[in-house]
Amino acid sequence: MTLPFHTLMVQGTTSDAGKSTIVAALCRLIKRRGVSVAPFKPQNMALNSAVTSDGGEIGRAQALQAMACGIAPHTDMNPVLLKPSSNTGAQVIIHGKVRAEMDARDYQQYKTIAMGAVLESYGRLRQQYQAVIVEGAGSPAEINLRARDIANMGFAEAVDCPVILVADIDRGGVFAHIIGTLACLSGSERARIVGFVINRFRGDISLLQPGVDWLEQQTGKPVLAVLPYLQGLFLDAEDAVEAMQAERGAFTVVVPQLPRISNHTDFDALRAHPGVDLRFIRQGQTIPPADLVILPGSKNTRGDLAWLQQQGWPAYLAKHLRYGGKVIGICGGFQMLGKSVRDPLGVEGAAGESDALGLLAMTTELTADKRLLQVSGQCAFKGAKDATVSGYEIHLGVSHGAALAQPAFLIDGRPEGAVSGDGQVLGSYLHGMFDTPAACSALLRWAGLESGHVVDTGALREASLERIADAAMPLLAALEGLEY
Repeated sequence: MTLPFHTLMVQGTTSDAGKSTIVAALCRLIKRRGVSVAPFKPQNMALNSAVTSDGGEIGRAQALQAMACGIAPHTDMNPVLLKPSSNTGAQVIIHGKVRAEMDARDYQQYKTIAMGAVLESYGRLRQQYQAVIVEGAGSPAEINLRARDIANMGFAEAVDCPVILVADIDRGGVFAHIIGTLACLSGSERARIVGFVINRFRGDISLLQPGVDWLEQQTGKPVLAVLPYLQGLFLDAEDAVEAMQAERGAFTVVVPQLPRISNHTDFDALRAHPGVDLRFIRQGQTIPPADLVILPGSKNTRGDLAWLQQQGWPAYLAKHLRYGGKVIGICGGFQMLGKSVRDPLGVEGAAGESDALGLLAMTTELTADKRLLQVSGQCAFKGAKDATVSGYEIHLGVSHGAALAQPAFLIDGRPEGAVSGDGQVLGSYLHGMFDTPAACSALLRWAGLESGHVVDTGALREASLERIADAAMPLLAALEGLEY
């Protein structure tokens, strides 16, 4: 297979237009043709991240796209990652490592430096792979963000690559989105758009044809493909918790939707389990009775802890445990289970100390250094029967206390996490603990669900990658026929 270009960028008229999925689909299709290919996202803003083979941190979408390519995720695939810690500030991660905490105004000035990191990573990928498929961020039509842009057309112009523009017809207004986006671009930027993709279409495609004809006549550019709305996909999301709601079985798992929830992909295996009714509880919602409560990861542990307390979760958890329920805390959620969380350096906001939930005999101190590690080992809690577990750690802070003497896991021989003396509360820094089928079954059994069903998240992701690749075959065929 010969592409008419070595680099292709996928941009969207809006956030969540389907850029990540289309990049993954193209990566899988190109891999099928025997061409070495890598994904690339210059700048990503997401609270769901993955640990890479070189010990760094990137957005989970790029890790999934690397899986589509059949290669290990690397920090060069997402050289700039922004993890929001407030409405105006974010942790800035360059080449997988924390560089600084910045507010939006300071980051605008920093973009010139960040572009250097972007071009450095892109250059390395170009040397290693025959094709690079690039994902934009948000929309290129954000006028207020166009100065020093590194995420969309700023990057495309810098490396002189063609762009396809994706619009989500399921949202409505697809033609206005495309025409409006073009109107916000410069002449050179419009010229490098080689065509459009209309995504998530359902219904009689013949009824869409008049609109397609009009769009092509108005713009002089082709609609490269109309892609179908695919339901039931099992793919890692960057941020959208709404897509994870699932009400299936009789075993109820409740998760507070923290304002700065991170790595909610931890719950994908539970979402797919037919015996589990997984519910995310937002601000102001009544908390329903549950068999298991899971406190998720957080990008701002003390801030989200205060939110839990304001929303009445301490009283709810006390009643839940009094009636025999179980509680799991993951990463930041694990830190919240202790007696206190200290942040002497102000790494997640104002320096200080917060009283925690007091469900585990331990304290946590946040530190400037972030632990990034892929790990594996065995479950150590009661009834686990040495079930294997694997996952990754992404966290600031170190926990100390008597609770750690009864670990939840043994990771490479070292104790990790904690289980309360009464066996009702379990905490761990381990993300992805439910992705290992044996560990998922053991954790659910510990929580009270006896089920013979095994969820293999790796197989589900692989099957979904094949589905989206099959659906995107017309797009690749159209791209192969282009001249640029």
